[in-house]
This record gives sequence, C-alpha cells and structure tokens, in this order.
Amino acid sequence: MPNLRLALAQFDPSVGDIARNGDEVVRWSRRAAERGARLVAFPEMALTGYPVEDLALRTSFVEASRAALVELAGRLAAEGLGGLPVVVGYLGRAQATGSPQNCAAVLYGGEVATRFAKHFLPNYGVFDEYRYFEPGDQLPVLRVDGVDVALAICEDIWQEGGRVAAAGQAGAGLLLVVNGSPYERNKDDQRLELVRRRAAEAGCALAYLNMVGGQDELVFDGDSLVVDADGQVLARAPQFEESLLVVDLELPTASVTAAAGSRFGDGLRLVHTDLGGEPRPRPAQPAGEIAPGLTDEAEIYAALVTGTRAYVRKNGFTSVLIGLSGGIDSALVAAIAVDAIGAQNVTCVSMPSQYSSQHSKDDAAELARRTGLHFRTVSIAPMFDAYMASLGLTGLAEENLQSRLRGTLLMAISNQEGHLVLAPGNKSELAVGYSTLYGDSVGAFGPIKDVYKTLIFQLARWRNEVAVERGEVPPIPENTILKPPSAELRPDQVDSDSLPDYDLLDSILDAYVEGDQGRDAIVARGFEAAVVDRVVRLVDTAEYKRRQYPPGPKISPKGFGRDRRLPITNGWRRG
Repeated sequence: MPNLRLALAQFDPSVGDIARNGDEVVRWSRRAAERGARLVAFPEMALTGYPVEDLALRTSFVEASRAALVELAGRLAAEGLGGLPVVVGYLGRAQATGSPQNCAAVLYGGEVATRFAKHFLPNYGVFDEYRYFEPGDQLPVLRVDGVDVALAICEDIWQEGGRVAAAGQAGAGLLLVVNGSPYERNKDDQRLELVRRRAAEAGCALAYLNMVGGQDELVFDGDSLVVDADGQVLARAPQFEESLLVVDLELPTASVTAAAGSRFGDGLRLVHTDLGGEPRPRPAQPAGEIAPGLTDEAEIYAALVTGTRAYVRKNGFTSVLIGLSGGIDSALVAAIAVDAIGAQNVTCVSMPSQYSSQHSKDDAAELARRTGLHFRTVSIAPMFDAYMASLGLTGLAEENLQSRLRGTLLMAISNQEGHLVLAPGNKSELAVGYSTLYGDSVGAFGPIKDVYKTLIFQLARWRNEVAVERGEVPPIPENTILKPPSAELRPDQVDSDSLPDYDLLDSILDAYVEGDQGRDAIVARGFEAAVVDRVVRLVDTAEYKRRQYPPGPKISPKGFGRDRRLPITNGWRRG
C-alpha cells in the first residue's frame, strides 16, 4: 500500500491578524517540509482566526482574506515550498451569491489548486454560523502520491451523512478534517469516540486537526488525532500546546474514478484535484507518536491558563492586576495568572478594611511570597470612612461600598500603570448573584468565571500537589484552602450565611444551568423544594449582573454568555 506522510499543524491563530497568521502558515509549512511531509494541513479558518463573528459581514475583511490566500500560495512557492500541498482554512465567498463562506483551500505550486466551503453549519451553543455563512455543496478529493484524500471542515463530521458518507461512497483512502473545535470538559473523550465512529462509517482512516489557543471566551485545546479505518489511534498531539503532528499512513491505492461533478450523499458534488506524485513506500522508521493524556484537573487548569494567556497577550497587554483578598478565588486566579504570563508580570493588591481578618491578610502576603509576584497593600479604611461620614450607609449598602471601593482602586491602578484587571468571580457566585456590580466584578477578564466553587477547591489542591511533585513550593497557602469562604464585609461573615453549602448549591446549579432542568424536575431528583425554589429565584434575578460581567474561558458545556442566553426582563419564575 502507498504511504502518505501527513503533517497536522496544530497552532494558535489570531482573529483578524491575517498577516501574522500567514507568516505562521509559512513557518509551520517549512517545518513540515523539513520532516518530509507530503501533505500539511492547518486548522479551520487559520488564515483569519476563528471565530470571526460579525467580521464575516464586512466586505473588506472577506476580500482581505481571499487576497491573502492567493498571496500565501505565491509566497510558499517563492520560499521553496510550492511542491508541498498545504490545506488551509480561510474566509471566502460563494461564487454564485457573494455570501460569506467558511472555506478551506489547497495551495500547491504557487496557485490555489482547489477551494471548498463547510457543508454543515453549526447553529447551537456558542455557534451562530447560519448568521454568517452559506453552506458548501462539494466533496473535495485530493490525489497526492497515489492516494485519495477527501477533505472536510469541523461540523461536517459532527452531523450524520454529508462528507463522511460521501467520502466512503467515493472510495477515499483518508478523510482529512480541519477544525476549530472549542474545548469543554471531557470533550477529548467525546471527540475520540466521534472520530472512531466516523472512520468506520467512511471506511477509511481519518485525520482530525484542531487549533489550539484562546479567542475571547473560547479555548481551543488542540488534541489532534489520526485513527485508521478500525478506529485504532495512530497518532495524537498534546493538548493546549502548539505542535506539528507528523504521521506515516499506509493507505489504499487511489481508486476514486467517478467523473467530476458526480453527486454523492446529501447532493455533494465531486471535485477531484490530482496533484500527481508517485506512490511511496513506507519508510524504515515511520513517523507517528501519541501524546500522553491529561487528568481532568490538569486539563481544566490548562484551559484556564491558555484562555487567560491568550486574552492578555492578544489584546496587547503584558501584565495583569488582581485584588488579592487571601480567599480561595483570588488565590487561584493569581496562580493561573502566574502560570500564564509569569510572576514578574503579575501585580496583586491587598485592600483590607476593618472587617478583614489578619489571617486573610497574612495568606495574601504568603501567596505573593511563594509565587514571587509583585505585591502591595492599600487600605480602603480612609476611603470607606469618608463615604460613611457623608452617606451613613448600613447593611448591604455598607457591605457593597467596600467592594466598590476596591473595584475603583483596582481600576485606578490599572489606568495609571497599564495592567489588565482580572476579576475573581466563580460560576457559583455569578449564578446566584453573590457578587457586587462595579465592585468584585470589575475587570477585563474573569479566569474562573465558568468554574463552580467546589471545583475551585479541587483545582487549588491539585495545583499544590503538582508543585510538590515538581519539587516546588505550593503556590496557594494551605490555610486559604481550609478556611470557610467569606467575603469579609461584616463581622464573622461566611458565605454559608447567605447561600446553601457549595456542594448542595453546585449540584442544583448543574441541573438548572447545564442541564436546563426546571424546578419540578430538580425537586423530583430529591432536592428540598424550598432550597431549589430559592436557588432558582436567585439565578433568574441575577441575569442583569451576569450580562455586565467580563468574559472568561469556557470550560463547561454551558457557560454564561455565549451558551446560556436568557432575557433579563423575564416573568417566568417556575424554572
């Protein structure tokens, strides 16, 4: 059987930075050529970044993408890479209607050898592709080195039929899929099962290439993989790392003989592009490696770090600012920030009031000492006293004033010194509105926005355990993990004064938010009706707060923002 050395370039494109993305395609193509690849692929819309959202509606951006594609083909040839077929995603336009399309092309010999558009368009969860794109109707098959490679884009294999079935009907030896598949918890297992099933349906090997990095709320974990027709994993790239996955595939001799324009499943029209090349034997030392998988905690933590790093750097910042209270949330955010951009680029401020405990102040200072980040203390007591003398606030208004003074202080330092402020709110608190608008909610990015409180503790313990295994000092003080959570806005305050225990709260939230289960269904699962009613009411009435919270990396099946879209003004109160 002929051999095809395939390279999958798992890299991190930047939305809108077409020039930079083109440079990266050239750089990774050169690396693929140096490793003897005969075909190299790049992720979905790699040339423009993904998702481009309403940029797809701007004619200037679409035309810039199309022009850059042609220019890239010429540049690859000029740099001696014209003999290497390059599959790259870009933003295109339908020839007949002029509508934007999510496209990919094969660049070869200084030309655009073929183009095609995504057939199935996702329109659920974080995806709105019906808003932007017109679907494609082709089955592109590429012949190279005596084998036939069918091409597809992401959602094309998440739906039944389409290019998967058509690839099998056409007799392709490999189905190559380029993806921009966002991360969520346990999705790696879901993808592997999907890829194996689709390989069996197509009756051929399947190569699944995914991008890596972050774009606003979305995180891309890479995890590219190749399986044979029986579902055996032949190669797999690491998660959350840029990498070039190279694998030698023994594939059937090219056998697609249908005439150009032949129709297959879902009315897909065959477009066959022959790039020539003689069949090649399997090398004595075939390429292909399988990266070790990550534990659940390692995977989630890596997603948070990746999303934070991408947001900070891609928005032109070099440093971040965090209000460090000595509590578990800000401690984990600080650890994530240090791992994302380095301790030298992280500044934390302790802002104690008369209600701040000594152990919390000590814990904040200890975390700073352990990690080496920049740390200072600025008391809000004088500011608080000045407000109280003028307004005479009591109760919740007095508590929230402290939080808002801290928020104002952080934004003032941010403006003065140029740091990006990170907000420390977690998903449990955001769900029930246990946060102060313009107080602890200030900031440009919320690294733990999609992480429930119970998982916060789990990740903090895991991060410390990893440090011990590496022979390092655990970043988070043990007392921070062990003490009862508290906002410390009044004497002896703890979170459980206002909320159910977090184990109980998070279980109900998981059913209500992720599961979209109504009040009655949740009660039927054995939860106390009064508690469910209270939680549902809190969630429903806090929508206006969540709308004003900064973005943060999505790690769950249903994060606040892109995934869960409910009206703020809403009279439905039955869950």
